[in-house]
Amino acid sequence: MNPFSSGTRLRDMIRAIRACKTAAEERGVVRKECAAIRAAINENDQDYRHRNLAKLMFIHMLGYPTHFGQMECLKLIASTGFPEKRIGYLGLMLLLDERQEVLMLVTNSLKQDLNHSNQYIVGLALCALGNISSAEMARDLAPDVERLLQFRDPNIRKKAALCSIRIIKKVPDLAENFMHPASSLLKEKHHGVLITGVQLCTDLCKVSSEALEYFRENCIEGLVKTLRDIANSPYSPEYDIAGITDPFLHIRLLKLLRILGQGDADASDCMTDILAQVASRTESNKNAGNAILYECVETIMSIEDNGGLRVLAINILGRFLSNRDNNIRYVGLNMLMKAIMVDAKAVQRHRATILDCVKDSDASIQKRALELVYLLVNESNVKPLTKELIEYLEVSDREFKGDITAKICSLVEKFSPAKIWYIDQMLKVLSEAGNFVKDEVWHALIIVISNASDLHGYSVRALYRVFQASTEQESLVRVAVWCVGEYGDMLVNNVGMLDIEEPITVTESDAVDAMEVAIKCQRLGLTTKAMALVALFKLSSRFPSCSERIKDIIVQNKRSLVLELQQRSIEFSCILQKHQNIRSALVERMPILDEATFSGRKAGSLRTAVSTSSIIPCNLPNGIAKPAAASIGDLLDLSSDDVPPAPVSSGGDFLQDLLGVDLSPASAPSGTSQSPKTGTDVLLDLLSIGTSPPVQSSSSAIDILSSSHDNKAPVANLNGLASHSSLSANATSPVSSAGMMDLMDGTGAITQKHEENGPAYPSLVAYESSTLRMTFSFSKQPGNPQTTFIQATFTNLSPNVYNDFLFQAAVPKFLQLHLDPASSNTLPASGNGSITQCLKVTNTQHGKVCLLSYTYLYVTLSESNGLARKRFSKLFIYLVFSWLKSV
Repeated sequence: MNPFSSGTRLRDMIRAIRACKTAAEERGVVRKECAAIRAAINENDQDYRHRNLAKLMFIHMLGYPTHFGQMECLKLIASTGFPEKRIGYLGLMLLLDERQEVLMLVTNSLKQDLNHSNQYIVGLALCALGNISSAEMARDLAPDVERLLQFRDPNIRKKAALCSIRIIKKVPDLAENFMHPASSLLKEKHHGVLITGVQLCTDLCKVSSEALEYFRENCIEGLVKTLRDIANSPYSPEYDIAGITDPFLHIRLLKLLRILGQGDADASDCMTDILAQVASRTESNKNAGNAILYECVETIMSIEDNGGLRVLAINILGRFLSNRDNNIRYVGLNMLMKAIMVDAKAVQRHRATILDCVKDSDASIQKRALELVYLLVNESNVKPLTKELIEYLEVSDREFKGDITAKICSLVEKFSPAKIWYIDQMLKVLSEAGNFVKDEVWHALIIVISNASDLHGYSVRALYRVFQASTEQESLVRVAVWCVGEYGDMLVNNVGMLDIEEPITVTESDAVDAMEVAIKCQRLGLTTKAMALVALFKLSSRFPSCSERIKDIIVQNKRSLVLELQQRSIEFSCILQKHQNIRSALVERMPILDEATFSGRKAGSLRTAVSTSSIIPCNLPNGIAKPAAASIGDLLDLSSDDVPPAPVSSGGDFLQDLLGVDLSPASAPSGTSQSPKTGTDVLLDLLSIGTSPPVQSSSSAIDILSSSHDNKAPVANLNGLASHSSLSANATSPVSSAGMMDLMDGTGAITQKHEENGPAYPSLVAYESSTLRMTFSFSKQPGNPQTTFIQATFTNLSPNVYNDFLFQAAVPKFLQLHLDPASSNTLPASGNGSITQCLKVTNTQHGKVCLLSYTYLYVTLSESNGLARKRFSKLFIYLVFSWLKSV
């Protein structure tokens, strides 16, 4: 027989595939077998159809395409024999899913088989429908499945219940049809039917609130009785597992009771006794018993119950933590995390056991126990729990130190009873795992020390001790270096000694030695070395006897290969050598750092502007009012709280950010007031259009953009726009200014008066130098506000004639630019003539997005006087129509 003919047995094909040594050989065998099956399908071979389909199912499980055999499934299902139907339904469930359109063809066959006289064929149809039923099939066949829930054979009832679950999930509207049949299944004695009936009721409660209320009113007493009978039933070998009668049915009943009792006090009262019985009598020495106890605890925590039953449930979870099975301990920790939200006091009784889980060798149990400890901590137990965690930190694995350090730091910061205790605990953490903490941790410690004026001496001495012991933890070294630089005199003079301290003798030279060690230590990073260099610079004023040595150390770093250290050393050396008169002011102690400000920034609570037309002050703890929108200087801590808040502009800040320059007006002389500029005023000042500046007796108030302009430079800078641009005579009038703003798609606040042929706009000298002037005239058509027409006029101011005139423009993608041909390619000399060219600019984002961009126009000219030629390239012009703001 041909090994790849349709008559080949399934076992022969499997043997041939397993004999393949490479994937290529396997693909060859499968390809030949599929070809033989296709040939049999084309020949309509009925004798071996079931065998071919069995082969296709095996090929499908290997991952090869088998879609060409889907119709063979339908043909086998339509046959009369049970063996053919069995293979057909098996192929249907394996080769097809509910998304296949061909599935619609099998609905009629399913309906016929659901009404078949052979119960085994009915069972095949129910299995197939329960696996691949679509919403349409569910609606069509739901009455037949509902009828089969009352069938005489328990296996059919069980399969009908499972199929009903699929139907109500696909079509929740059909749930009400299955409520009464499902409730009748709860009275079954057959455990297989009963467990499927309980599951059907559970899913009905999830998809229908009416079903939930129906089962609460009619089925709770029956469910409680069934659970009691099973819990008290004698040994039954048919259902016994590890000495417990049908634990699967136990668990299904407890889940259904949990759903029915949640949020209903009366239903919860009905099941209290049986839950207590199950919780107290179930053995926990086997997995089956632990599974039942877990579901019982979860049910107790979910229903409306008094505290006594919950204490019993939490005690069961405490026993879970003492189990040797890691899985049981893990689920116990998970359940305790939910229980702590309900009864924290009961969970606190198992604190010692939970702490033991933190020290477990299993990483998942460690992390889960640490999260639970974090939830257990409060003001009353923060000290003992923190002590336990720090002791474990000393012996914990390296990969676990990051998590436990973050938790300890968070707990200490949140529940610290006193600052001295906070400082002590943070020093312990930094000395053990300083390399694992984030920067915010040692930042916060520095702020706390800065605010604790009576603990400055204690803190610097404690940090000096741990610094002398080890320099491996970089975060600890940073805090120590900062404190020695700020409070080094207290360290040497033993200022602020506390009763709990041991005396320590530190000389000025010892403190300088410590800073020198930090600078030269190869393990420490750039930030730490830079802080040590700053600390030395501060000590040069506090330790006069060591000032020369400090100066030598700073000078040594002037040759450092690290730019940051080199720059700091050069600056500090210059101050020490040439500016002794300002050194004392520079090295004064830092002012007290604001804890509230740091906490707000750490939490991400940034102050934002509520209104651009008014300033809403934010009352800070130090009594200084600041505007709601912090400036960039305030964001970088460059501003001082003693400086009054600057006026807030009404929309021009983004222009300042875009240009990267300071657009704020210069300080006016005393006795002269100047109103703050709005965003529109900034743009008008930038383009030298609109309102005229206020008249002042002094010329000190000069805009930063109005600097001198180099006529020789080919690039028109911003100052060229401010100092050399000019407008026509009517450009300074309010109406003309409003017209220009209307040209910019609505940035102005004054309504432009329209004429019959459209609004009139002032002309603009976009660029002017000693050689060239460019003037733009603007117009718009009525009813087409997104399009602007610009007539560009070019005038040659030099004594030479320009030939080969070429005007080029580049705009962003949201603009559409159309350039008409220039009126000429020769530009006469000395202003005796001009060239005009029309531009049409269309804003495609008009009315949708507010946009601000600058359009660069390139003009290429060549100069010819008969002997020499000169070329201007890349002449940048900032056009007024580049301000495109939609309305």
